[in-house]
Amino acid sequence: MFVGIDVGTSMVKAAAFDAGGRELAVQARPVGLDLRAGAVEQDMEEVYAAVVGVLEAVTARVPEPVELAGLTGQGDGVWLVDAAGRPVRPALSWMDGRAHDLVDQWLADGTFETVFRRTGSAMFPGCPGPLLAWLDRHEPKALDAAAAAVYCKDMVFQRLTGGARAVTDVSDASMPFLDPRTRRYDNGVVELLGLSHRRGLLAPVADPVATAEACGAGLPSGTRLANGPYDLPACALGAGVTAPGDGLLIVGTCLAALVATTEPDLGGEPAGLYISTDRPGHWLRAMPAMVGTAALDWVLKTTGVRHPEVDALLAATPPGAHGVRVLPYFAPSGERAPFVEPRLRAELSGVCLESTPADLIRATCEGIGYAARHCLAAAGLTGSLAVCGGGTRSPAWMRLLADVLGRPLRVVEGEVGARGAVLAAAERYGLALDAAAWTEPTLVVEPDAARAAYYTKGYEEHLERLAGARQRARR
Repeated sequence: MFVGIDVGTSMVKAAAFDAGGRELAVQARPVGLDLRAGAVEQDMEEVYAAVVGVLEAVTARVPEPVELAGLTGQGDGVWLVDAAGRPVRPALSWMDGRAHDLVDQWLADGTFETVFRRTGSAMFPGCPGPLLAWLDRHEPKALDAAAAAVYCKDMVFQRLTGGARAVTDVSDASMPFLDPRTRRYDNGVVELLGLSHRRGLLAPVADPVATAEACGAGLPSGTRLANGPYDLPACALGAGVTAPGDGLLIVGTCLAALVATTEPDLGGEPAGLYISTDRPGHWLRAMPAMVGTAALDWVLKTTGVRHPEVDALLAATPPGAHGVRVLPYFAPSGERAPFVEPRLRAELSGVCLESTPADLIRATCEGIGYAARHCLAAAGLTGSLAVCGGGTRSPAWMRLLADVLGRPLRVVEGEVGARGAVLAAAERYGLALDAAAWTEPTLVVEPDAARAAYYTKGYEEHLERLAGARQRARR
């Protein structure tokens, strides 16, 4: 039995697989977010307790010995821990928007672009650079008390392995301090952000084959455990996206587009990031938009519609949603891909007294699709496209998405991030698994030619509306 652990933003999951990649059991536990006035924080003890709980539950359901465990989780944010991996303060989530003034300042004075040209990372308010700089200005005592500023899965890994020294992997370290070409922290970037005196808080980047051998609560003692990659590259592995040009779209809380590449290009508009992988010379060009299914969740809550009703409502109104349009930029910290606009907000247009909840829901799904098309184009998609995430549970939305994107979708269902975490762990330990069998798509959704042509025109109109919204956001 192989176990993958995925420490998500709102849900922690553990999944058990057999040697052929068949999903045997899944256990999940929700974790809370503390949202207030632009601040988004998480209780580390609650997160860690959820990890232990799902591990205990999944190993109890499938009593075979655990051969290997892989760990993944949400990226970015700042998780301040002491030498034993215990929290110094609540974690600052990747969704936190308190550092937007710093990002605005860096956008204006050229620091933002300089960092991108050096590391391929387009900073946003919830990534470690701005958050550490904000803490240094507003909560310096928290940084003084910390032994390390790590990422979510690093905190869990340190605790599961008995409080050994904090480490991270190249994928999590990619934003914003890692030079993707040298795979080392760029101290010049640390200095640019005014954090040289906090350099010691950056966790060492572990060798890709570094692992833990003795685990604590939740797994039998002695279980082999690997830390990383974080959830975006883990999903790429779990969906079989490794060949240059092939892409993955994660339709989850965050709408993330990733394309595999062997040629990092630090030119062009500064946006997204290059995620380093365990294989030197291979990267993922990532365009992780701030809001995916969260936008639809907000619309459903506002209209009083339940998730099981979405498919029927998508069929109840035609493409174009009777003229209703949605720019789906609902995040309080604005947008980070395929452009950075910290003050951008969602916009609804074309609504009148005759508009229905079905119109609003379809327009939201279409808007998310247009945003995905924008991200995939910016990331350089030229090959096949896999899709995973909670949005894949809606067949009607997948058909709509194939039409909006104008290309077939390889839909990969199940716990894709946990699956990728196991595949990464197996590679680090030199254990041969049949990756093709593990990443076989559930189905392929083909686009309708006529609707795809309609949505190509709709995409051009979306880009025009977006340009106007970006101008308004800067006023």
